[in-house]
This record gives sequence, C-alpha cells and structure tokens, in this order.
Amino acid sequence: MNGHWANWAILIAFGAAMYAISPKARGKDPVEQFFGGKDEAGRETSGFFLTSSVLISWIFAKSVQNAADLGQKFGLPGGAAYAAYWLSFIVAGVVLHRLRKSGFRSMHHYLGIRYGSGAIWLFSLILLFRLWNEIWSNTIVMAQYFGPRESTAYYAASWAITALVLAYVMKGGLRSSIVTDTVQMAMAAVILFVILAYVFPAGKPREMVSSGTWTLAGGVDLILVALLQVFSYPFHDPVMTDRAFITEPRTMRRSFTTAGVLGVLFILLFSFVGIFNRVEGIGGNATLNTAAAFGLPLLFLMNLMMLTSGCSTIDSTFSSIGKLVSLEVLGGWKVDKMVLARGAMVLLGLLGNLMLYAKPAILSATTVSGTMVIGLTPVFVLTGWRKAGAASFHASVLLGLLFGLGLGLKWFHGSVGAGKYGNLLWVNLVGVTLCFAVYLLGAWLRPAPARESA
Repeated sequence: MNGHWANWAILIAFGAAMYAISPKARGKDPVEQFFGGKDEAGRETSGFFLTSSVLISWIFAKSVQNAADLGQKFGLPGGAAYAAYWLSFIVAGVVLHRLRKSGFRSMHHYLGIRYGSGAIWLFSLILLFRLWNEIWSNTIVMAQYFGPRESTAYYAASWAITALVLAYVMKGGLRSSIVTDTVQMAMAAVILFVILAYVFPAGKPREMVSSGTWTLAGGVDLILVALLQVFSYPFHDPVMTDRAFITEPRTMRRSFTTAGVLGVLFILLFSFVGIFNRVEGIGGNATLNTAAAFGLPLLFLMNLMMLTSGCSTIDSTFSSIGKLVSLEVLGGWKVDKMVLARGAMVLLGLLGNLMLYAKPAILSATTVSGTMVIGLTPVFVLTGWRKAGAASFHASVLLGLLFGLGLGLKWFHGSVGAGKYGNLLWVNLVGVTLCFAVYLLGAWLRPAPARESA
C-alpha cells in the first residue's frame, strides 16, 4: 500500500501540472511578479486570488494531519482546538490593515521605524526558523504515503516533493505561488467534499458530532492555548504576512477575514476524518489508516489532499524565503535579486529536508514555535502605542523565546488543569502576561525617542 507506484504517478503528474500552470517572471516588471505577486501586465493580485492563496498556504499537510490526529484523540473539541488557530487571519487582517493605513510597506519597515535595526535582525532570525520549520513539518506528512518512517521510499519521496515544488516556484516566485495556490485551493475543497462523502454515510454522524468532552482534559486546554497564540502566531509567518502587503488595504482585510472563516470551517470539517477513526475504533495513523479502511480510491485521494495542502505551503515558504533573504536581510547587496532568491530557496530546501533525519514530531512545529513567539503579542497588539521602543521589543521577544526554549526542554512544571496541554497552557498564560509586563516596563525605563513617540 505505502510506496505504491500509483502514489509516485500522482506525485509526478501533480508536479508536472503545477509546473505547466506556473507563470514565468517576465513581462512588464518581472521583479514585481517575482516578489510582489503581480501579473505580466503589472496588475495587483485580485481579492479572490489573494483569499485562495492565503487560505491554502495555511492549510498545511501538517495542519490536516494534526486536525485529524486531534479529532482522533479528543473528538470534536480536538478539531475545534486546531481550527481555532485560523482565527489568526482575522487578527492579522485587523493589525496589518492598521499598519498599512499608517504608511508601513512591510513588517520589516514597521519594526525598523519603531524599534530599530536590531529588531529587524532578531525578527528575521525568527522568520528564518519558522520557514525552515515549514519544510520538514510538511514533507514528513506527505512522505509517509510513500513508505514507513525512515524507509528509503519515505526519504526519497521527501526529496522528490521538495525538488518538484522548487522547480515550479523558481519560475515566477510569489506570482507562481499565488497562481498554483488558487488551483490547489479548488482541488483541496473538492477533495474534502469527496472525503466527507465517504466518511459521514459510513459513520455515525450524531455520535461523531457529540464525541469528546468539552473540558480542559478533553482538549479545551488546547483551544485556550490557540486563543492566546493567535495574537502573536500569525506575525512570525511571512507566508501570511507577505501577502498582506501586495494589494490595496481594504482588499487585504476582506480577504484575510474570509480566509479566517473558511479556514476554521475547513479544518473543523477535516477533523472528522480523525473523529470517524475514533468512533469506529480504527486506530493507527488518523489519516492513512482511515483512508485505507475505505480502500485504494480514498487512499489515493488522501495522498492527493496531502500533496495539495503540503505543496501549496512549501511553494509559499520558498517564495517567502526568497523575499526575506534578497530584499530584507541582504537588500543592500548589489546582485541580481531573483538569482539570490532562488539560491536561498534551494538552500532552505536542503536544510529543511535534512531535519527529517532527526525524527521530529510534527505537532511540536506548532506548539513549541507558537510559544517561542508569544513575545510578539504586545508588539503587535499595542501598535498604536508609541512610547515603547527598542528596549521593550527586545525584552518581550527575548523573554518569549526563553519560554519557548523552556517548554521544549521541559523547564516548567506548572499546569492549568490535568489535561495533556495543561502545561502548555500554563507556559503560554504566564509567558504572555510576563511579556506584556516587560514590554511596559521597558517603555517606562527606556521609552522610545521623542521623534518615535510623537
């Protein structure tokens, strides 16, 4: 079943199709196409394309896997917990619209003006970590359809998937990503409908909807974690924030709000794959084993869902690393920006896939990295308060990184409730509170210069 020739045929056909529809950077302004997502005539991305792109770019392969896993473990509360992260779009839409209306051209522009060059470098390092995270955490999920973990087929698939995505996204950068994203979003919606058409009639809908318990131990603790993290999580993800600066501000806010609502719905519905697994007592991998229970047709559809969601995220990750390195971090270099961006894409692909050999867990890519950036919460929640300067930024962000590191190394033993994520909730609740405290303290002890606080 795993590693069947048909899975490889799907992968090759999918990669070839995406390469064929991916536009090459050329025409009126190829640089604006590559980094700004404009079409050959120099027109901005439409609201429909933006909504589709930003939504499917966040419906990662790891996301649908995590949604199913949490549905399997906790029932409907588990699916709701992961779906809550998609409220990040609504938060980001409001905050980034405010920055756009204030004249800021990018996240780095805002941070440089408000907090100085040191903030830009620290923030860029956080973004680099996030983008590296996205490569391995998605290829892990897709590769499992080609062979067991650590098998030759598994590793071969991870490298092949990365190479195929690189091939088409290097053609046109962000424009390639947006165009292919729109096709991939349509495919994902159709595949989700077909999967649910298998699952609901074969299962017990009433029992699935009422599955789980709405208690802290039943997954509500993770819902509360998500509601805390949505005020910082979206801002360390350039896959999302890059797209917030390529259209007119109102179009962006409308697209982000729509994507947030649809994202919550999509993830919640997909979690029923895991809920079905739970109710029917199938066990094992929540997506792979559930699909296998229905036979080869659904197994291939599930593989295609993982490819669609995973590749859309990886191509967006590559376009974001290209922009980050060539325009933000090394913007002063007198070299061809598109060549530099393509080099950064290849390097990220290599480093990301090497992580697979360390056997990481995919949920940690969300929970640990989400905790590491809680220090961004006051930075973006209090964008209108100009008394805070560089000291506030660094104190809050570094403290958040410390909490994330402590979570990964199990330094903290407090808990809110006795649930699986009680410790995670405690760390985030205490961490966010202290990040606000040091941010305010920094503004009192070392306020921003008068020209910034005016």
